[in-house]
Amino acid sequence: MDLEAEYNCRARVPEHPQIIAGWVRDAAAWREACPHAELGLPYGARERERLDLFWPAAKAPDAPIALFIHGGYWQSLGRDRVSHCARGLNLQGVAVAVPSYDLCPDVPLATIVDQMRAAAAMLYRRHGRRLMASGHSAGGHLAAMLLATDWPALDPALPIGLVQAAMPISGVFELDPLRHTSIGVALKLDRAEARRLSPRFLPRPAGRLHCLVGGGESPEFLRQSRDMAQAWGGSWAEAPGADHFTILAPLAEPDSAMVALAKTLATT
Repeated sequence: MDLEAEYNCRARVPEHPQIIAGWVRDAAAWREACPHAELGLPYGARERERLDLFWPAAKAPDAPIALFIHGGYWQSLGRDRVSHCARGLNLQGVAVAVPSYDLCPDVPLATIVDQMRAAAAMLYRRHGRRLMASGHSAGGHLAAMLLATDWPALDPALPIGLVQAAMPISGVFELDPLRHTSIGVALKLDRAEARRLSPRFLPRPAGRLHCLVGGGESPEFLRQSRDMAQAWGGSWAEAPGADHFTILAPLAEPDSAMVALAKTLATT
């Protein structure tokens, strides 16, 4: 198997620069248009340990909260590239927190996992409600890691099931294949660490899991979502015709099936 061809998403989608440029434009527009956005809230002391919290109305204090985590193979992008991914849920009455995190190789992947746990814990302490975690690509991996987290072991004041559901979008759940690609260079994972940080091999959590993946993605991406869902007793679905980048478009549309699913996971 040509693992580079399977996992190098930017090489598979040559038009990705134009798609990402569209994200930047649409993200900026939603930061301006959102009824109430709290930008740059700290969840830690480091520069990138910040999140933006988009509310469906003038703060709407009782709104359910979802977390959306950006992709970039843990090596690129940031929260300001995906603000528009909150739009659909916001227009359906759900608040959405969009965090940034430090990037590999500046920090190890384990640190990024801990940062997302800190972001989720901050939201719980601030608002007192459980979360639905979603994310794209690397963010899908991180969303699954949050679902699998033993929260009281981190802090006895945190509840079991702080993250009650996860909706990874084109996620990577087994990391060992990446060690044999150009993507793995910055990750610096050995086999043991790759397995420890692979949600596919973690104990099945109690929360709900639904994996989404583009129908136009590589066979390995399709396999990973299928196998992840089977391992945790969850569900999965292909988005027909979507590639690794266009799959995010429905999140900005309040009437899309993807937003309807995300709302169900966030509210029930």
